[in-house]
Parts: sequence; C-alpha cells; structure tokens
Amino acid sequence: MYSSEDAPPTTQNFIIPKKEIHTVPDMGKWKRSQAYADYIGFILTLNEGVKGKKLSFEYKVSEAIEKLVALLNTLDRWIDETPPVDQPSRFGNKAYRTWYAKLDQEAENLVATVVPTHLAAAVPEVAVYLKESVGNSTRIDYGTGHEAAFAAFLCCLCKIGVLRVDDQIAIVFQVFNRYLEVMRKLQKTYRMEPAGSQGVWGLDDFQFLPFIWGSSQLIDHPYLEPRHFVDEKAVNENHKDYMFLECILFITEMKTGPFAEHSNQLWNISAVPSWSKVNQGLIRMYKAECLEKFPVIQHFKFGSLLPIHPVTSSC
Repeated sequence: MYSSEDAPPTTQNFIIPKKEIHTVPDMGKWKRSQAYADYIGFILTLNEGVKGKKLSFEYKVSEAIEKLVALLNTLDRWIDETPPVDQPSRFGNKAYRTWYAKLDQEAENLVATVVPTHLAAAVPEVAVYLKESVGNSTRIDYGTGHEAAFAAFLCCLCKIGVLRVDDQIAIVFQVFNRYLEVMRKLQKTYRMEPAGSQGVWGLDDFQFLPFIWGSSQLIDHPYLEPRHFVDEKAVNENHKDYMFLECILFITEMKTGPFAEHSNQLWNISAVPSWSKVNQGLIRMYKAECLEKFPVIQHFKFGSLLPIHPVTSSC
C-alpha cells in the first residue's frame, strides 16, 4: 500500500481494463502477474490491519472513505427506487437489469466524486471494477468474482493514492462492510442466483473475503472460539462487533435446515482449534477455490493499475 510520499506519478497512462485470461493455460499468466501479487498483497495487508479489532474499534475516517460510503449509499438508494417486478420465475428478478443499467451509465460520475480532479484520467479505468463488482446483469447472478472486483476497485484507489495506509481499518470496517450490506440487499431484493455452481466457490453462496477478515478480527479473542460461531446465542450477542458472525447470521436468515447440511464447509471450520488457524486456512482456501479457478478469473479485467505483465516490483 502506498503512503502519501510514494504515491504514483500522475503521468501514468491509464487504460480501460480488459479480460486477458481466455483459456485454462492462461491461468499461469495470472498467477505470475503484477495484478495477482498486488491483489493478494492488498488482501493480506488488510487482513493484518484488522487483526484482533472489533467493528466498534476507534479508527480514522478520511474524506475519501466518507465519499466511498456515500457512493455505496447511492447504490442502496437506487435499489429502493427500483422495486422488483412481477414475473413468473422466482429467482433473478428482471428489475435488477434496470438497477444495473443505471450503475453502468453513472459509474464514472460516481467514481469521479471519490477521485480528486488531478487524477481524473484514472476514473474510466477504476470505474470498470466498480461496474464488475455488483453481479452480472445478463445472468442476474453474483459470486466471489464480483466480490474480487470490488476489492480490486479499492486496491486501484490505493495505487493512485486516493486511499492511504492509515485508511486500512476503515477500508474493511466502513467501506467493505457497507458494500456487503448493499450486496445482501441486492441478493435479497432481486433474488440473485449464486454465480458458478451453488456454494462451491465460496463458504456461503456469495462472499468469501468477510470470512477471511472476520476471522482475523477474532484472533486472540478472550472467549469466542471457532466452535462458538455455530451457537445461535453467541452469534446474536456478538455479530455487531465481528464480520464473521454477521456473515453467519445472514446465512441462517437466508437458509433453512441444519447448519451442518446447508453450510458444510463452515461447519467443518468450526472444529478448527484457533482463529489464527482458521484465518490461515481461509487464505489458502481463497487462493485455491477463488483465485486459482478459471471460471472465476476468466472474468477478471487487467489495466495499467492491475497489469497482466509478470511481477516487476511489489508495491
């Protein structure tokens, strides 16, 4: 992550990101790329930043963070303004396409509210990741690839110096948390399908990152252990402080039947002895199940900020 002293030069040539991973053998290019190194570095930096901290922890909220939250509030308001339509099929409400068309049209204007004018040239490049982060308007589905696009969007804002090192905690607790709320509202309102085959790519059908960062929050907790997250009482009492438990609460609201059946991978994780082991295991699983899976990464887009070329230097 950049500190203010080493923000990149504004003379950079920004480009519209595009897909580069077209076949399974292309996955090697992705794993060797600067984009992969920067993306995973960003995820791990944030993982370290929120370690052992509650959501109610006191942290600095910069103007850029406030503007990003305002951007997400706009997306939320548009959901209220675009109610689901009556249709025969229960899933994939077509009103989502109307909502998405509005974002498609307004994305650059929204990103321009966050990016200072001297960096205006970066807006079209960064806006692509925002548009990619809310689901697919053709299939009306959402999955971990869309979530990765949002993390990439935030990573790009760090690379151009809009977000700084001291924004780390707020990036997760304010911005990403607000993004999660908006995505859950989208999923519920428009009955979006999970992208990919159900539940295979993520721990729940839709998200992965809040489980990583959420387990980091719980490292060295005085009394909450991994076995407690399958206990309804523990979840109800602590979900407002910890993203991981908030995710569990959302799953139990959305799914019926025994937890061990509808969320088998999570059920297995509850047997792991410590949160640091859970956290390390989830990072490994994220790389294997999301970042190294062609059906997810074929949709990832590469530009000047997250380039496909092999690693030259680490940021």
